[in-house]
Amino acid sequence: MSAYTLFSTALGSCAVAWGPNGIVGVQLPETNPSATLARLLRKLGGSASHGPPTAPVQQAIDDIVALLAGEPRDLRAVRLDMDQLPAFFREVYAVVRQILPGQTLSYGEVAARCGDRGAARAVGQAMARNPFPIIVPCHRVLAAHGKSGGFSANGGVHTKMRLLAIEGAGNLSLPW
Repeated sequence: MSAYTLFSTALGSCAVAWGPNGIVGVQLPETNPSATLARLLRKLGGSASHGPPTAPVQQAIDDIVALLAGEPRDLRAVRLDMDQLPAFFREVYAVVRQILPGQTLSYGEVAARCGDRGAARAVGQAMARNPFPIIVPCHRVLAAHGKSGGFSANGGVHTKMRLLAIEGAGNLSLPW
C-alpha cells in the first residue's frame, strides 16, 4: 500500500507517493492541487492513501522544493521503488539520474550509454512514462542538436525549458 502527500514548490503544488521500498511516484504541478493529486493517483491506479511522509521522503521533498527554487541539490541518492518497471526503463533511469543539474544529454546519448545507439525512440518512451520526474530528471534529456524534444508534464516543453533554466543549463534550442 502506498501513501502520498502534496507539497508546495516555486512552480506550484507537487505530489509524491511512496511505499516500503521507496518513492513510487512524483507528480509535477498541474493547473491546481486537486488536478496534481488526481494525476498522481491515476498513475498509481488509485491505490494510495494520504499520510505523513517518512524521514527519507521528507528529505526528498525538501530537496525537490529547494531545487525548484534554484538551489543546487543532488537527488541521486533518493530511494526509488522501480520493481514494477520494465528492465530497460530501469536502465535508462539509472543513466538519466547521473545527469547533473545544468547538464543535458540527448536521447541518442542516453541510448548509447545503455548499450544500444539505435534505441533513442525507446529512451523517449521511457522519459514520457517516467513516474519520478525531477528525481529522474527527464527534463535534462533533449532531442538531437540541443533541441528541446517533448515533455509530458503540464506546460509541456515550456515547463521543461523552465526547469533547465532554473538549473542553469545553457545553449538550448527553443522550439519556437
